[in-house]
Amino acid sequence: MERRDEEIIQQLMSHDDEMRALYAEHQELKHQLEGFRDKIHLSTEEELEKRRIQKLKLASKDKLMAIIDRHQNHHEAH
Repeated sequence: MERRDEEIIQQLMSHDDEMRALYAEHQELKHQLEGFRDKIHLSTEEELEKRRIQKLKLASKDKLMAIIDRHQNHHEAH
């Protein structure tokens, strides 16, 4: 995410429960993925879990970006 997106997320989290929950989920998934980086070799199960987490993280980022877009469009309309 770009720095500007991060700033908007921080602003929205103060009053948007959905944003706060999505950001927490995104951060948790990011943390889980970091655990895989420490391993030199992944088992088949670990590789599958890593891919699953990557997909979930991408989906959470898409949701975060949709909220940011909605927020920006709302402010541009007013």
